[in-house]
Amino acid sequence: MKKFTLLIILLISFTTFAQRSGSKITLSGKVIETNSKQPLEYATLVLTNTSTQQVVGGVTDANGNFSIDATSGTYAVKVEFIGFKSKSLGNHTLTENKNLGVISLSEDTETLDEVEIIAEKSTVEIRLDKKIYNVGKDMTVKGGNASDVLDNVPSVNVDAEGAVSLRGNENVRILIDGKPSALVGLSGTDALRNLPADAIEKVEVITSPSARYDAEGTAGILNIILRKGKITGFNGSVNFSVGNPDLYQVSSNLNYRTKKFNIFSNLGYSYRKGPGNSYSDFTYLSDGIIDSLSTEKRVFDRKNKNFNGSFGLEYYLNDKSSITGTVFYRNNDGEDIATNNTRTFAPDKSLIRSFERIEFETEDNIDTQYSLNYTNNIDDKGQKLIIDLQYSENEEDEYANITNNSVLTERNSQITKSRNRLFQIDYVLPLGEKSQLELGHKADLQNLTSDFQVRDANGQPFEFDPSNAIDFKQYIYAYYAQYGSKIDKFSYLLGLRAEHTDIDLRVLNTGELSDKNYTEWFPTVNLGYEFNETDNLTLGYARRLQRPRHWFLNPFETRSSSTNVFKGNPDLNPAYTSSFDLGYTTRVSKITLNSSLYYQFSTDLIRPVSRVETRDNGNVFVRQFLNLNDENRYGFELTTNYNPVKWARLSATFNYFKFNTDAFDYTYSYINSDTGNTVTETKTLPEVNSSSWFARFNSRITLPAKIDWQTRIMYRGPQDDAQGSREGIFVTNLAFSKDIFKEKASVVLNVSDLFNERKRKGYTNTDDVRSYQEFQWRERQITLSFTYRFNQKKKRERPERNGDFDGGGEGF
Repeated sequence: MKKFTLLIILLISFTTFAQRSGSKITLSGKVIETNSKQPLEYATLVLTNTSTQQVVGGVTDANGNFSIDATSGTYAVKVEFIGFKSKSLGNHTLTENKNLGVISLSEDTETLDEVEIIAEKSTVEIRLDKKIYNVGKDMTVKGGNASDVLDNVPSVNVDAEGAVSLRGNENVRILIDGKPSALVGLSGTDALRNLPADAIEKVEVITSPSARYDAEGTAGILNIILRKGKITGFNGSVNFSVGNPDLYQVSSNLNYRTKKFNIFSNLGYSYRKGPGNSYSDFTYLSDGIIDSLSTEKRVFDRKNKNFNGSFGLEYYLNDKSSITGTVFYRNNDGEDIATNNTRTFAPDKSLIRSFERIEFETEDNIDTQYSLNYTNNIDDKGQKLIIDLQYSENEEDEYANITNNSVLTERNSQITKSRNRLFQIDYVLPLGEKSQLELGHKADLQNLTSDFQVRDANGQPFEFDPSNAIDFKQYIYAYYAQYGSKIDKFSYLLGLRAEHTDIDLRVLNTGELSDKNYTEWFPTVNLGYEFNETDNLTLGYARRLQRPRHWFLNPFETRSSSTNVFKGNPDLNPAYTSSFDLGYTTRVSKITLNSSLYYQFSTDLIRPVSRVETRDNGNVFVRQFLNLNDENRYGFELTTNYNPVKWARLSATFNYFKFNTDAFDYTYSYINSDTGNTVTETKTLPEVNSSSWFARFNSRITLPAKIDWQTRIMYRGPQDDAQGSREGIFVTNLAFSKDIFKEKASVVLNVSDLFNERKRKGYTNTDDVRSYQEFQWRERQITLSFTYRFNQKKKRERPERNGDFDGGGEGF
């Protein structure tokens, strides 16, 4: 019944635009800095209706241009930008479209901390092909990392292991400043935990990407935008955090800007202990009869030291072009101790054996990246040329000693090196006042080697040697074209992208070669209709793909457990998805509602499949990725923001989705290490019809003494799959914040996972095994943070850009 009620609310929201009326007028112009004549991006235009006192707002784009839609009437017009003197343009009676021309603002450094912020904006900005979440308003991420930031973003979830999902789908493409980055690293989600939250300005959630974006990521794209100062002079912030379990972190965001150049940097060092645990209970079957039972309890004791720093210089060649160079470096040292207590029982539950397996692992990761960007705003009409060059190297050195019952039995090492090169060129050509053509090319080249060795206590290989070495190459060449235009209230963006992929995986110790080459076309359609100032409708279509990553393909097995392992599959093919998204945004009084219906059809779905293998130490539970059959997924999402009074801000997100996966037959082979014989078996995965949902609620209350209290509650519902089910997860975070030193500093107390219940719990049921598994990546975290800001406001707030249907800030 609750599901139908929410659906009715969604349908009602689609009809509220009928209650609005009025003749629409467009006010346009350009804002520049008085001395340098440079355009001011994100300058705020505030229009106050002299009769109704209703406020309409807008912001300038990268070229300083603005275009604001309002109903006919008389408005007091004001222009603001932090660090600059506000300018009042008097009253303007708008009966037809009007251009205010070029508006100059002068710096006002003496009153930098006294700029009045008039327009409140919601935490989400709506664009034609994306939503933008501004990080600065969410204090639960203070002292946290990029994973914590993403877990606060509507539509996004980060599970107990750090895996990121968008609308319940984990195949998400993560970009930094619009490009692949060494900040994400080889291990993806692990690297995100080492990027300080304070270095992030905003996150773009792109569920229907246009053709300018990579086709990778069937769920969509998350683009993390890092902070870069926009105020002339020296400014920035520093943050100090301590916590329990042990956490010591210091980070800074520093910026120095003049008329000719802009120097920016993000630096951070952290020491963190990350205790975790897991429990597994296996019942192994033979022809439906219990063959044996086992339990496995694991305790993780992690220590991590991380330093990361980025340094960039943007030099303004002239008033239209600039060149930016950036260097990034990260050094991450970790020590992990995994204590594994395993007990094996006979069918009558009598104990057969018990042993303690301890893995002591050291890990050293070094990532470096060099980037060069050239941007030329060729003219004032929006013609633009952008060229990006990027080179990065990643190296992970992992060494592990494994003991069984305090006796050293195994020495492991894995050396992984990756070299990545990227070249990208984008050209934007305006066609008239409200249309533009965009063309681009991108080459993304990766070479990776991984040498995994397993040795006994004496450094000699085992008779059944699981060692593995691979040489992996993935070259992607892409070309795209897209055309966008705005006709009165209707906007559209049509694109086509072609990507050629060349993947080679050579297993060096066996000579096995997996060679895959394919060229695919990816059309995109993004449509928008703006009913009035507060209501707009969007419709998007995109074809996407999921390429298997190198660790999906690498056939080596994990060694942390002798009875519960994961291994790669070199025969994986890419999965393809056609995605449709219908969105509606409305604002009624103090309530903003974003709603969407979506549908995805996927082929050759990539999913992990579990099975049991018989080995010399008994039954082993093995997980491996396979290409399954087709899947249909559809759902709806609601996000609301409600500010009933000045001291209270409330927001909520609800997402419900249903999916159907076809039945699938698969055959696998393995060598029984006890007998030496090859075992081949055929299994059937049944058809799956399942659904799930998640909800998130945020409240921010200002208490007496101007103490801000924020509560975030999240629940992810249970879900079934072809081989079992997953239980729901409930998480609560609390934070208290107080500004001090005339708002130049803040103190934040943050409790993450208040009830210590962020655990993944799931069941597996096959013909061979029934299991229950519980995993907690990290336990409750309490953090106290102090942030000091100099020559900048606590937050730079800009009004919501209703009706801005540009795909990436290009102004149509």
